[in-house]
Amino acid sequence: MKPRISMITLGVQNLERSVKFYQEGLGFPLHEETPAVAFFNLNGSWLGLYGWDALAEDAQVSCEGSGFRGVALAHNVETDAEVDVVLAQAVEAGATLVKPGQKVFWGGYSGYFKDPDGHLWEVACNPFTWIGPIDPV
Repeated sequence: MKPRISMITLGVQNLERSVKFYQEGLGFPLHEETPAVAFFNLNGSWLGLYGWDALAEDAQVSCEGSGFRGVALAHNVETDAEVDVVLAQAVEAGATLVKPGQKVFWGGYSGYFKDPDGHLWEVACNPFTWIGPIDPV
């Protein structure tokens, strides 16, 4: 298996609200939208939005759950100031600020927000290495 994540699919309660959050609020480029699913073309992967219950049914797992889900998506930027800008943009778009941007134990700078469905996103600046798309080997 080649190491890559081709698509991340998030279960959402309201597809229209979530599309608006990611497309208009965060500026993600919408690739395709149907009444049941939406796809955003990211730099090297895709983000899919699909009904919460339908995604659970597709995976054959319970749709019940709350609290920490054991997953955080990450968006890395080049400067500490950019972390704060992205966090503010997310909040303006309807996200909930979980942790404001701050220096962290590993030497970088990061903060967290939750999207309208509670999916946790970290926005971080890693001064030691770029964590982002690289040319394929």
